[in-house]
Amino acid sequence: MKLRLDLRLSQKLIMTPQLQQAIKLLQLSRLELQQSLTQHLLENPLLDEVQAEVEEAEAAAAEGKTEDPATAATQDNAEEAGTPEERGSPEEFSASGWEEYFGSDRRAGDSEYPSSSQDEFPSYEQTVAKATSLEEHLLWQLSLSGLSEREKAVGRLLIGNLDDDGYLRITLAEVVNGSEFAETEAESVLKDIQTFDPTGVGARDLPECLLLQLGHLGKNPMGSLGARPGALKGAVVESIIQHHLKDLEKKQYAKIAKALSVTVEEVFEATKLIGDLEPKPGRPFTNTQNYVIVPDVFVVKNEGEWVVLLNDDGLPRMRISPYYKQLITAGDGGTAETKSYLDEKLRAAQWVIRSIDQRNKTIVKVVTSIVKFQEQFFEQGIEHLKPLVLKQVAEDIGMHESTISRVTANKYMYCPQGMLELKFFFNAGLQRADQPSDMMSSVSVREMIRKMIAEEDTQRPLKDEEIAARLKLQQVLIARRTVAKYRAEDNIPSASQRKRHF
Repeated sequence: MKLRLDLRLSQKLIMTPQLQQAIKLLQLSRLELQQSLTQHLLENPLLDEVQAEVEEAEAAAAEGKTEDPATAATQDNAEEAGTPEERGSPEEFSASGWEEYFGSDRRAGDSEYPSSSQDEFPSYEQTVAKATSLEEHLLWQLSLSGLSEREKAVGRLLIGNLDDDGYLRITLAEVVNGSEFAETEAESVLKDIQTFDPTGVGARDLPECLLLQLGHLGKNPMGSLGARPGALKGAVVESIIQHHLKDLEKKQYAKIAKALSVTVEEVFEATKLIGDLEPKPGRPFTNTQNYVIVPDVFVVKNEGEWVVLLNDDGLPRMRISPYYKQLITAGDGGTAETKSYLDEKLRAAQWVIRSIDQRNKTIVKVVTSIVKFQEQFFEQGIEHLKPLVLKQVAEDIGMHESTISRVTANKYMYCPQGMLELKFFFNAGLQRADQPSDMMSSVSVREMIRKMIAEEDTQRPLKDEEIAARLKLQQVLIARRTVAKYRAEDNIPSASQRKRHF
């Protein structure tokens, strides 16, 4: 082979760092965007956050609403020139005096000690009550137990490996692996932990958890559950827990009764007792704190038309710092290295501001297109939601599908129908029997299925074939397996699991 030089003309799409930054900002959620903008403000000295008060003052100054300086000075002098009675006596405390008085924290008898600063007091976050976790609750009981220090160390190791439901999902060999403790020690301490509150904690599977609770109830047969001593002491409940939980889940009571050689009524009685047990002992300690979702846009109806409003509340408003702008304009940047640094930060600041503006315009444009396609949904509800894909919106506003996907990711809209994710409006369609050219949204079909199941007879629940047949009567062509798929995705049990016996 010979070495030679060739000149070839080609085109390549190269993503500059600025373009990558713009794409990244586009797909960020509201919280991530807020954190990103805060980081830019910290790293770039040329970026300045505009406060609402400053912005209002500048707007008022631009409109000529500020007072004349000479007039303001005259008013200040007139206020100062007053009688002693009008100004108040020297003994009266001013606002700053009260702050100094209460901030000193001086107590009687402590005059020789220096006053403590307000910063030494605990913050509000340090004084707010916090819910006790399952681990803390168990460690507290472990500290009060009569176990030795070595056994307590094993107990802390075991408690640290429990999941949020209170189960030990790993083997004891894995627990003690890498430690100085033996597996037999862990087994012994685990039995002690299984006597702690909540009952059933430390179990390795569901049957063991239920049996632990059953054993606790066995000490008080006429406890809060009100079960008969015979049913509690008998082997029916234990046998069902140990060998027939799958059959119990499918409500195959006759099969269980035949296998245990008991009557169906006895199985019913045992089932009621099992139903009152807690399959997840750690549930009461689960953190149920709700986090508020802040919408990115509002969709409201104004004068008969749907309007998209961008929600910029809580996001920092950025501008180029007036001080650095004047410094660069005057040419007093100092050395060449300093000027180069300022120019680089100026370009970065301008690009961030331009990217945020472009992001906002793109979001409004995409949501406006969604509202145009789904206008009947906003007017009449979820039954009128139409099938929609990214390509339709992309063609409508002249953008690429990947851009639409980034815009709709982790973004929320507040409208008369509630708080909805933008991805909610993109769904597949099912063909209608009366209008083959028209499609029906899969979300609307799911809602129809949920309503059918909610209104069904619990003693004779609807099977998937019956639901599909009823939907066909409403001109929706759907297969039985599609009904089963939608039902499973919505966490709706099967007909046999929904059946109730009275």
